[in-house]
Amino acid sequence: MYTDIEELFAQHEIRPTANRLIIARALSEASHPLSLSDLVQKIPSIDKSGIFRTLTVFRQQHLVHVLEDGSDGVKYELCHGHSDKSGRDDDMHVHFYCEECHQTYCLEETPIPLVTTPEGFLTKSVNYMMKGICPKCKKR
Repeated sequence: MYTDIEELFAQHEIRPTANRLIIARALSEASHPLSLSDLVQKIPSIDKSGIFRTLTVFRQQHLVHVLEDGSDGVKYELCHGHSDKSGRDDDMHVHFYCEECHQTYCLEETPIPLVTTPEGFLTKSVNYMMKGICPKCKKR
C-alpha cells in the first residue's frame, strides 16, 4: 500500500480531488489489480462514469498500469514508480492470470525481460502477462 497518495499525484502532475484520492487509495489498498467493475463495487459513492474519467486521467499521467489479462476487460493497478517522458515506468513487472479463479497477481520480483524491436518500430507499451494456474488453485 502506498501511504502518501498526494505525493504520488504531485510526481505524476495530477491535481488531488476528493474522488481521485478515494480511487487512488482503493487501488493502493488492493492486493491485486482491479477492474472498473471492481472499483464501482468498492466505491459506491462515486458513479461508474466518474471512476472511468478518473482512471482515464490516471492512465494519461502514467499513474496506473493498465493490464489486459484475457478476462474480457482491463484491470488497473497503481504505479508506484516514476515514468520518463516516453511513458516507461521503473516499476514494471510481470503479471500472472489464473485461469481457474480468474485472479490476476503481480509478480513484482519478476522484472519484465528486455525485448528489443526491429529498426523502425516504436514501442509504446509492454504488457507481460503469464497465464496458468495459481498455487492456491493447483492445491485443489
